Amino acid sequence: MKSKQRLLAAIDGNIPDRLPCTTHELIPYYLKNDLNGISEAEFFESFQLDKTVWLNPLKAQSEAGQTLITAHDIYQPFVETDTWKLDVENIHQSGRLGKRFTIITPQKSLTMVLEYNKYTSWVSEHLIKDPMDIDFIALYAPNQSCDNEAVRTAAAAAGDNALIRGMIPGFDIYGQPGCWQDAACMFGIEDLIYKTFDDPSWVNSFLSILQKRKLAYLDTMRESVCDSHSVAEGVCEGGYDIVELGGGDASTTVISPDIFRKFVAPFDEPIVEKAISQKLRVTYHTCGGMMPILEDIADLGVTAVETLTPIGMGGDANLAEAKRRIGDRVCLIGGFDQGHFFTNATEAEVEAEVLRCFRDAGEQGGFILTPSDHFFKANPNLLHAFSAAAKKCRY
Repeated sequence: MKSKQRLLAAIDGNIPDRLPCTTHELIPYYLKNDLNGISEAEFFESFQLDKTVWLNPLKAQSEAGQTLITAHDIYQPFVETDTWKLDVENIHQSGRLGKRFTIITPQKSLTMVLEYNKYTSWVSEHLIKDPMDIDFIALYAPNQSCDNEAVRTAAAAAGDNALIRGMIPGFDIYGQPGCWQDAACMFGIEDLIYKTFDDPSWVNSFLSILQKRKLAYLDTMRESVCDSHSVAEGVCEGGYDIVELGGGDASTTVISPDIFRKFVAPFDEPIVEKAISQKLRVTYHTCGGMMPILEDIADLGVTAVETLTPIGMGGDANLAEAKRRIGDRVCLIGGFDQGHFFTNATEAEVEAEVLRCFRDAGEQGGFILTPSDHFFKANPNLLHAFSAAAKKCRY
């Protein structure tokens, strides 16, 4: 099997020729500073991992007066209109570099600040400061649209050599796929948790606004779907093989299972249902605690769950238990402690850990071995050991 066939076999609950082994989305810092600036394609070639192509191309609806802004180091492209405009200011505060983003509407301007270092970026001033701010989003924020042509072009270029992976886009500038996760990026996770107790109706209104935009985005994705014939042939001519929903702020190391059931699942489940009805596979990303809500995640109707973060990385995943509880319903993705085994372990220890993961979760397929999230440092020799050990895990 080639990479796409192997990964899709596991995702669809079938048995591939061997254990699929890939990585979560690559961090530019690592490629630039540790691997002499190689491309993602060169990374997969060098380490002989199953190749994944991540993309989330948006497009502007010019007939609706939209313009797409991708500059300014923003995480999520901004769709600008006459009533939803963007102004950007470079700032330097407390010895840190950042940008202040101002969204201008006919009634009020909303501001947020992103700060940066050589590794990544983060929100230091959240967009939503007043409960009434969500009303301006509902009134003026344009819906996002998928650039299906770009997805199809990437799929055609990859052929059966790579999985094509996207996500339900987060809110403009800096957002993430799930409704709860998106709201946390915009309002702050602690304040959002407090609001579930102090003003749950407002939280429901906020999440409903974000859900409506994500459902509208799915309407534009109908041409970015892999049909059954192309999957059977091992080539997805339609586009996406799988899309991501969820987010770490929905994990049980951040919120309680009760909050997940009341404020996360009810808003993400209709998105999953619509995506699945459009023949899109969905992976639910929870980079943190998952064990108390494993069945709740599977009940969303998703195709796969990730990242099965082990205790050493701050999660709680037990691969064997996860396989026993939901492995017959969804594909399991992740489970590998990259913090230790890509930096401080021996090659023999890496091989032993890969074999353990395979033993615990790989039975009868339906498991993809990956690091439990991004990584900023990795010893190339240990990455090679990771890949080589996976190749020994055959069904």
